[in-house]
Amino acid sequence: MEFEHIPVLLTKVVESMDLKADALIVDGTLGLGGYSEAFLKRSPRWRVIGIDRDERARDIARQRLALFGERFLALDGDFRNMRELCASVEIQTVDCVVLDLGVSNMQLADSRRGFSFREDGPLDMRMNPAGGTRAASELVNELSRESLTDIFRKYGEERFAWSIAGEIVKERLKRPIATTAELVDVIRRGIPAPVMRKMNGHPARKVFQALRIAVNDELGALERGLSEAFSLLAEEGRLLVVTYHSLEDRIVKRRFKEWNEEGKGVLEPRKGQVPDDEEVERNPKSRSARLRGFLKKNMSNKVKGRIGPWRRV
Repeated sequence: MEFEHIPVLLTKVVESMDLKADALIVDGTLGLGGYSEAFLKRSPRWRVIGIDRDERARDIARQRLALFGERFLALDGDFRNMRELCASVEIQTVDCVVLDLGVSNMQLADSRRGFSFREDGPLDMRMNPAGGTRAASELVNELSRESLTDIFRKYGEERFAWSIAGEIVKERLKRPIATTAELVDVIRRGIPAPVMRKMNGHPARKVFQALRIAVNDELGALERGLSEAFSLLAEEGRLLVVTYHSLEDRIVKRRFKEWNEEGKGVLEPRKGQVPDDEEVERNPKSRSARLRGFLKKNMSNKVKGRIGPWRRV
């Protein structure tokens, strides 16, 4: 199956990098390699370490970027553990970390992954099915109405969380909810008909977002990943993050503000960047995206140079 891969806010991300000639970059959400490819093309001496926990995505990215030889290295793992992953290849500091927090088109298009509310498939939603996390079907069929309501409200900001959770509990008394289509049908029953008629978006969007975040601990991963990225950056290093919903953006904005107030660096770009009309028309997925950046500087605990096979020469 072929997947259309359009990196979001790519031009603004690359323009915001402003890195030295021999920069070492961590693409913490490698995916199919769209960002990494742009970075490697931008400068002949830039090197990229790509991190992803999705085996299929990593394999595709490796094939796509093979022509760049030793300038690209793909690592198996979660960006929340990027310091440990970089240490495994003897890297102590890097010049830039980029995180694109969106779900890839490949994951959405593959109905077997269970991310899409438009395609029927197993109710899974795990980024790494072999990683030991609970599938969405387990949460839906085992959690209490109160717990489901909390997930839908906290991670999906779903207005009808209580009634949707109630419909789920009633349905699973008859039989387990095992597929995405079955869950969509239940969600529809939990939303008042007059509201359904006036909805612009898909009625299951917020619940599916909430379950995906809960299954993969996405906000917890983001909190830890930001700390990991900051500690991995060399002085004058840059952290660039593309978010897709308000929950992510609030975390990034708050953390950047805290670092700024603590004298650890400055916001660059100073304000969040959004896609222009042309990009939104070309790629509707980018509509909710926002880019935020932070430049680390004036730190007292400098780490000079790098060690290992990727040492700057």
